[in-house]
Amino acid sequence: MTQVLILNGPNLGRLGVREPEIYGHASMADLEREGARWGDDLGLSVGVCQTDDESTLVGWLHEAVDARAHVVLNPAAFTHYSYALRDAAAQVTSAGLLLVEVHLSNPASRESFRHYSVVAGIATGTVAGFGFDSYRLALSAIATKLSD
Repeated sequence: MTQVLILNGPNLGRLGVREPEIYGHASMADLEREGARWGDDLGLSVGVCQTDDESTLVGWLHEAVDARAHVVLNPAAFTHYSYALRDAAAQVTSAGLLLVEVHLSNPASRESFRHYSVVAGIATGTVAGFGFDSYRLALSAIATKLSD
């Protein structure tokens, strides 16, 4: 079965309690459960990880390349300034793997500092603004792209 890692950056471990009017009421545990279910429905093996640490997230991207795993990446605040994360994400796509950038909210409709993504230029695609459904849509896009 094709492996996909859903990797999440800082503060996403607080899903469900952090600004639910923006990020929703579902928790990281809900994402783990739903991610596995969505993956099963799409013929994908899905793992979900979250960290507040930039170097850990970079390391997971390296591991994804080594394991030949596609990636759904919610870089969170690292979206806007982490060139280390961008360079690690570029290794995923350079290896011929898919990387879909995901955001629960629509960064373009929020504060101006959120409008720029250092990851977008190397990502296979971006899904933003659909809440938790952004993850499901990203997995669906990966499954569709792999079947083409």
